[in-house]
Amino acid sequence: MSDQPKKTETDHLNEARAKLLAAALAHVPFDGWSQQSLDAALADTAIDADLARLALPRGALDLAIAHHKQGDAEMLDRALDADLDSLRYSEKVTVLIRLRLEIAADKEIVRRGATFFAMPGHAAEGSALIWDTCDVIWKCLGDTSTDVNWYSKRVILSAVYSTTLLFWLGDDSPGHQATWEFLARRIENVMQFEKAKGSLRKNPLVKGLMQGPGRLLDRINAPDGSGRADLPGHIAEKIQKKA
Repeated sequence: MSDQPKKTETDHLNEARAKLLAAALAHVPFDGWSQQSLDAALADTAIDADLARLALPRGALDLAIAHHKQGDAEMLDRALDADLDSLRYSEKVTVLIRLRLEIAADKEIVRRGATFFAMPGHAAEGSALIWDTCDVIWKCLGDTSTDVNWYSKRVILSAVYSTTLLFWLGDDSPGHQATWEFLARRIENVMQFEKAKGSLRKNPLVKGLMQGPGRLLDRINAPDGSGRADLPGHIAEKIQKKA
């Protein structure tokens, strides 16, 4: 008898999704994240159409989402294996954003994705994916904030990541050096903002505000992680194990 555990329905769906994604990547540069690319992947893999509908119920949209999440998972694997302890906090953020872009590799596939998620019907999904990427980055950095800072950190990093991604798509400099310099400037801007915010907190006028209307911010809490695993705020199991 085989010692291999019997595959569950979820295992079969994950395998089908992964095979369809791998096959679709050859077609996305030409047909985008579309039904045409999905149909071509179905033909290439000979996966049953009913199984494909279960694995990707929203078709091309779920295919594009799977590609983005695959990149996040690879970034997480590499980040957890990397030695970041000797770096400053800002350097760690820079390394992780750069790592995520280098994983993307094929600019045309990413460009097609940016166009796809810029469409009104997909914009909300695209924003959520960027948020999730930044959430993974903060978790890798050991973020333990539970108040409004949980949100502000991800909002700021989402802006940095998004603008750097768009710059990277148009960068033809050797080794993308212009992109890394652009990223360094964005990170420096954030650090200056954090310093200014820290100074403001020491200001008597700001202290008075925080004791009055500003106290509403104290009531904002981060997600507790007890909800669905695919929503912002979930602590990745891999990060928990690493810790």
